[in-house]
Amino acid sequence: QVYLEESGGGLVQAGDSLRLSCAASGHTFSSYVMGWFRQAPGKEREFVAAISRSGDIKYYEDSVKGRFTISRDNAKNTVYVSMSSLKPEDTAVYFCAAGTVSDYSGSYTYSRRESYDYWGQGTQVTVSS
Repeated sequence: QVYLEESGGGLVQAGDSLRLSCAASGHTFSSYVMGWFRQAPGKEREFVAAISRSGDIKYYEDSVKGRFTISRDNAKNTVYVSMSSLKPEDTAVYFCAAGTVSDYSGSYTYSRRESYDYWGQGTQVTVSS
């Protein structure tokens, strides 16, 4: 069992930057691949980014490539997503998730909600135009 808590959300203007953090407790953090997802009102929860256990494999949803960077610090049991050039369409509740799939399972597996076993409660990001 691992417990996840997101932080760092808020209200920003278009073009601004924000860094979200997700602190993990419980089972060994480095045992999990980690992902970030987001859910806008009235929409499905969608994949944003994911990172392997050691941090050497990363995947991004196309709309955030070049703007978002996922990273992790296993010594601090924390995964981050740094977001820049934010757009109003990035407005959503952002969730982090932990999964036990193989590091080498590929982008499709990393992007599926079903690949993750544990989820945080989410943090709201609102980008005004």
